Amino acid sequence: MHVHMDSWGVEVSSISEAEKSMDYKHRINIDSRRHFGKPCVAGTRILVEQVLELIQEGIPFDEIITYYYSDLTLEDVKACAAYATDLVRNEEIHLETS
Repeated sequence: MHVHMDSWGVEVSSISEAEKSMDYKHRINIDSRRHFGKPCVAGTRILVEQVLELIQEGIPFDEIITYYYSDLTLEDVKACAAYATDLVRNEEIHLETS
């Protein structure tokens, strides 16, 4: 985290991209005793996959919370998207050469 003073002399902190991607990790749980080890939102039985399917359908985050999963917060929904982003970012790609 980077802390600096704004033009009003107020201390402002900014979070790096690496810190943002780490932020979701306390919101996503993987437990072999729940849903066969599929990632869930912490404190719920809601699968990350279910939230991602709604995002894929173009449903706004606030509507996901209001109409589908009222137990979630905006940060939980963002954590699901961050989790998926990290999976893709860290995926190993094996290309065949001819």
